Amino acid sequence: MCADQAPPPHDASRRRAIEIFLGGGILASLASFLYPVLRYFVPPAVVDLGGDEVVAAKAGDLKPNSGKIFRFGSHPGLLILGSDGAYRALSATCTHLGCTVQYRSDLREIWCACHNGIYDLNGRNVSGPPPRPLTVFDVHERGDEIVVSRKREA
Repeated sequence: MCADQAPPPHDASRRRAIEIFLGGGILASLASFLYPVLRYFVPPAVVDLGGDEVVAAKAGDLKPNSGKIFRFGSHPGLLILGSDGAYRALSATCTHLGCTVQYRSDLREIWCACHNGIYDLNGRNVSGPPPRPLTVFDVHERGDEIVVSRKREA
């Protein structure tokens, strides 16, 4: 074939198919790299947690300086019995990407294992990527039940 002759038509269609395939792969790779960055800078919106009140535990279920995950509507909540004997309840959904947090009794802090986010016992974000504090709930003892409810707006 001479240098001034065009390639046969089937070669052009094959080349175009390869270009489309490679271009699509590059676009898919870029999207897979950019999506987590976008989610980091624009975290998910805070969602409604469902009902207003739930029995989280029975008295005596928790030992001092321990925590328990419970269901608050369709989302997890975290009930903590501090060393001082006071109960605290917070949302157990990390404000970064929605992972479930847990109470670390050895460090006396709330920890998100997904990206090493740390909250204090009042739900304030201390370190890591969480952009907002955890939602804090009211805790009441009714007989032998520990009842958790949403904070009332003043």
